[in-house]
Amino acid sequence: MTDGEITVMVVDDHPIWREGVARDLTERGLKVVATAPDADAAVRIAPAARPRVVLMDLNLGATSGVAAIEGILAKLPDTKVLVLSASGEHTDVLEAVKAGATGYLVKSASAEELLAAVRRTADGFPVFTPGLAGLVLGEYRRLAGEPPGPDGAAPALTDRETEVLRLVAKGLTAKQIGERLVVSHRTVESHVQNTLRKLQLHNRAQLVRYAIEQGLADE
Repeated sequence: MTDGEITVMVVDDHPIWREGVARDLTERGLKVVATAPDADAAVRIAPAARPRVVLMDLNLGATSGVAAIEGILAKLPDTKVLVLSASGEHTDVLEAVKAGATGYLVKSASAEELLAAVRRTADGFPVFTPGLAGLVLGEYRRLAGEPPGPDGAAPALTDRETEVLRLVAKGLTAKQIGERLVVSHRTVESHVQNTLRKLQLHNRAQLVRYAIEQGLADE
């Protein structure tokens, strides 16, 4: 998949910041299909623009960014949301993830970090500013109940499937996992698909959430 196929909508209430981010992404080969100045506009514009990734702030005026995330994903469930916010507060991060955000960066991220995050978000990988992932992991472990299964117990994974799951949850790509485990990326993908099937999950985002609930991502 090429960068040109990654379509992005940028949502921020500061026009200079919004236009600057859109310009940076465009100059690096991504396609910005829409921008929006607030949450209501974002929810209204997104269905027509159909971005693959929505890059958005949380502080958007009268309607919160969390509400915008929920509104956009209700209409476009396959779209990924990457939050780019000045706030790194635990509650803001957790609320965004609960609403369906795939990742969360603070605005101190460099242009290159942002570009890499948008690319990974487009592929369904969770992306967090270093330090924030640990906060989310800890809270999910605290709130998590029993994992799904026919008898309330977690389905049995092989040691290698568990190892791959742990690395997926840490944000590594199939290629990076393969290099670390000295196997091909196709073997890694096979383990991922087997794990999805065993856990009755549908995508990597759900897989990562499961890993978070099981405390695997910070081991």
